[in-house]
Amino acid sequence: MRDPRAIIRERPVLAATAAVVLFGALDIWTVANTVFPYHSLNHDEGVYLQQAAMLLDGKLWLHPPIDGLFRPWFFIETPDGLYSKYAPVPAAMFAVGELLGGYRLALVGIGGGILALTAAVVREVFDARAGLLAAVFVGLSPLFVIDASVFLPYAPTTLLNLAFAYGYLRADRTGSRRSALAAGAAVGLAFFARPFTAVLFATPFIVHALWTLYRNPRDALPRQAATAVLGLAGVAVTLGYNAVMTGSPFVFPYQEFAPLDGLGFGQRRLLDHELMYTPQLALEVSRKVLWSLYTSWVAGGLFGTALAAGGVAAVLRRRPSARKLTLAGVFLSVGVGNAYFWGNYNILGVLDRPGDGFIATHGPYYHFDLLLPTAAFAAVGALYGGRWLHSLLDSRLPASRARTVFLVVLVLSGGLFAGVTAVSLDERLGRNAEITDTYEDAYEPIENPPTDAVVLLPDTYGGWLNHPFQPLRNDPGFDGETVYALHNEPFAIADEYPDRDLYRYAFRGFWNPPDGSPQAARVQPVTVAQGERLGLDTTLGTPPGATSVTVRLSGADETSAYYGATPTDGSVSFSVDVTDDTLTLVGENGRSNSVARGEGPVVATAFIDYPGGTGFTYRVEMPVERVDGETRALSPELEWCRDARACDGAAAYVPGYGPEGIFMETSLDADPNT
Repeated sequence: MRDPRAIIRERPVLAATAAVVLFGALDIWTVANTVFPYHSLNHDEGVYLQQAAMLLDGKLWLHPPIDGLFRPWFFIETPDGLYSKYAPVPAAMFAVGELLGGYRLALVGIGGGILALTAAVVREVFDARAGLLAAVFVGLSPLFVIDASVFLPYAPTTLLNLAFAYGYLRADRTGSRRSALAAGAAVGLAFFARPFTAVLFATPFIVHALWTLYRNPRDALPRQAATAVLGLAGVAVTLGYNAVMTGSPFVFPYQEFAPLDGLGFGQRRLLDHELMYTPQLALEVSRKVLWSLYTSWVAGGLFGTALAAGGVAAVLRRRPSARKLTLAGVFLSVGVGNAYFWGNYNILGVLDRPGDGFIATHGPYYHFDLLLPTAAFAAVGALYGGRWLHSLLDSRLPASRARTVFLVVLVLSGGLFAGVTAVSLDERLGRNAEITDTYEDAYEPIENPPTDAVVLLPDTYGGWLNHPFQPLRNDPGFDGETVYALHNEPFAIADEYPDRDLYRYAFRGFWNPPDGSPQAARVQPVTVAQGERLGLDTTLGTPPGATSVTVRLSGADETSAYYGATPTDGSVSFSVDVTDDTLTLVGENGRSNSVARGEGPVVATAFIDYPGGTGFTYRVEMPVERVDGETRALSPELEWCRDARACDGAAAYVPGYGPEGIFMETSLDADPNT
């Protein structure tokens, strides 16, 4: 039983801790909504949010209306449907936020919970003042601020790990079986969420549990058994989920997706990315990741790290308790154990290129759990250092002067800590904010998406939805106000949704937000036309100084029809007539040139020439198909490019974007001359 007088003395500290938790949660809300309104560079956010929507709909599988056009990023295709390669626990936590009014409310709760539980755990091991300082340290750490503000699993899993640690330590102190049961439930859920992460964090506590059973089995056995039973129940649920989803309790969904994407050394592979992960490479990777963590991603940078090291040294000098050693053991279990996972290599990008990879924008998130011991011992280091300095000054200076010097040192060191932290936060938040500026331009045309519509999306990174377009997600039933599909089979989409309007999303530039690309985007209405003969009328802008225009219409067997003109009145026009077997290019002068129609889309290009041989290219690509002797077509994709090689998906025409005089206008009609 704790001394009531000590509890009374702690009340101001606990009130301050509550304020830290509140302000920290509000900070997460602000960052999530202002820095990550379109989500981050890590496209796994879309996976978890898609999974959360499925859980709210009572679904573990998606059943798209057409195979191959609706598969979200990191979903596995099976005869039973599509399912995520990730465990559903983090997604379920995000879904709670949506039930309360919005997914980002879950981030607020998770962030605030991490701060509160950090203070509670450190209070259990040390005291309330250390708990308060530890919560401040975590709340100011860039790793916490950024990763608790996005829909990734690292902060949610840490919340569960902290709940386990608090329940375990409280049960160890009080003998409470209720706390022991809560600890077991939390670690079981953490295992379900991220098994390796949970095992690494729990290992020092397991060692402590075994030690208590050895020292005093009669007292320790009931509470340790309670924790173990619910913890193992979480393992059983995980294995049961595996059996349902993959057919085997010992094959996790992520292994089903990519069998060589997992723990251990040797050949590792995820989709088209593979390497030989050796112990030597693991050591190099761990060194880089931990250096980044302790220089850039914890509060105070190296200053904060020095405080933590000082705290560890101060504790070790005084014959530490088993509880303090257990907390320190998390440094070893998480820091060393993560070397066994090649994901730490992947977040670094190119090893010899500083600032590359996800670590530049999200930090070393696989080591998120290290925030707890770092913050705890940094708090101890600060308190111990303060007491040592106060004692030293009191022994050497008059009381009034000692007090003045102490306050000066305290203000200077606090200012240094705050300054380093502010610079680090500003740099990392600024880097993500710049990416968001690019997202803002890219998603501006679809900020208010068309309703009762289908939007065709480019397959920028292959046959995936939400990679990269995370905000453009489908409802689990593929029947929301706006449906998103890959553009590869547009006629199949049109047939599947005959009563919806059809649109096409396109952007200009390659998708590389860290470099400010794409520069612009559009949502283009798409018309469907069908008849024995189709006519596509096109007018292209010719900027001042253009001397000639050469239009080329591609036909079957690499044949082409040409039309040459001198631009007048700032534009040039031509039309393409399409029949079942012929393409005819008709110029402004009425002259025509026909070629045999091949398979695939109708493609016309126009080179706008300037004196000296410079110029640029327009490209018009119209999807067509044969239907019972007739031709069906969709409004064409439009591009303009200074380099013709870029005119293949990276140079979309966006009205209003580009030099003066550039524009493209088209009109598609069935049986135009009847």
